[in-house]
Amino acid sequence: MRWGLSLAAWALLATLAQALPPTPLAWQGSLAEPWRVFTAAFVHWTPWHLTMNLAGCAALAVLGWRAALGPRDAVALWLALPLTQLGLLLKPDLVSYGGLSGALHAATSIAACALLARGAARERWVGAGIALGLAVKLVLEQPWGPALQTVQGLDFPLAPWAHLCGAGAGLLAWAGSRIGRHGT
Repeated sequence: MRWGLSLAAWALLATLAQALPPTPLAWQGSLAEPWRVFTAAFVHWTPWHLTMNLAGCAALAVLGWRAALGPRDAVALWLALPLTQLGLLLKPDLVSYGGLSGALHAATSIAACALLARGAARERWVGAGIALGLAVKLVLEQPWGPALQTVQGLDFPLAPWAHLCGAGAGLLAWAGSRIGRHGT
């Protein structure tokens, strides 16, 4: 399994999901319909929402290519996908959610962890920079505030809690992908 192919698959699934009605796929605040922990990531509310997330997939694919992220990092991507949505259960006022942004924050977290674990100082510095940038972004978004936030220039509501859940899911998935294995 490859990092770039995984992100390309996410982008393709998100694009294909636009042909389907979003309501049966989007997160609905419970596990009554468990498939939503996978499908919610591929629902996008507007074309701009989809475009932004596709751009995120492309940027993270390039980062993964440049950083030579490996198969275990790609496995972590797929582990983080449902973990991100499961974290939404901790914010009961987030009753509906769709989009790849939470999962893309997970991918960012995974990339940062992978680089921080490397032996070369330059790679560790890049990983630390990514981790710091992600942490600052998350704090500035105030995920502990309202579940959905209106942001000027966006034609869909932002769900900062999903971003925080994604970053945390990425950490957990990256660590989980290393259990019982030696090396990077």
